[in-house]
Amino acid sequence: MDIIFQSFLFITATEMGDKTQLLAFMLATRFKKPWPIFWGILVATILNHFLAAYAGKYVTNFIPEPYLTWLLSAIFIGFGLWILIPDSDEGLSAKSHFGPFVTTVIAFFLAEMGDKTQLSTVALAAEYKDVIKVTIGTTLGMMVSDGLAVFLGPKLTKKLPMKYIHYFASALFIIFGLVILFR
Repeated sequence: MDIIFQSFLFITATEMGDKTQLLAFMLATRFKKPWPIFWGILVATILNHFLAAYAGKYVTNFIPEPYLTWLLSAIFIGFGLWILIPDSDEGLSAKSHFGPFVTTVIAFFLAEMGDKTQLSTVALAAEYKDVIKVTIGTTLGMMVSDGLAVFLGPKLTKKLPMKYIHYFASALFIIFGLVILFR
C-alpha cells in the first residue's frame, strides 16, 4: 500500500498545473460533458502509465544498483526543479472530429508522452520495481488532479494559487530524491 500511496502523492502533486491538467480543463470547457472526459482520461492514463511503469522496472535489469540510486536521486531532484517551470497550453486546443471520450483518450495519451508525470512513473517503477502498484498509484493521482480540472477547474484555481502547489510538489520531489540518495 505504501507504493500506491507514494506514487499517488507524487503524481497528484506533479500534475497540478501540468499541461494535461490544462488539457482536461479545456476539454471540459469545450465539450461540457465531464464524465466522458473523465473516463477518457482514465483509459489514456492506465495505458500510458502501465507502459511507463513497465519501462521503469525493465531498466533496472540493465543498470547496476549503485548507479541506479544516483540516477534516480538525480531524476527526482531534477523533476523537483522542473516543476517550478509552469507548463503552457501550447498546441492543446486543436479541433477534433471525434466525441469527447475518443478525443480525450487520444489527446491525453499523446500529451503524456515525455511529460513529467510519465517520466515520474518510469522513475517510481524503477525505484519500487512494482509495475501494477505504481500504475495504480499514478493513475489515481492523475484522476484526482485532472478530475479537479474537469469538475471544479475555474472555481478551484481562483482559491488556490498554482505557484504554492508547484512549490509543494517541487519540495516533495527534491526530498524524495535526497531520501533515495542517503538511505
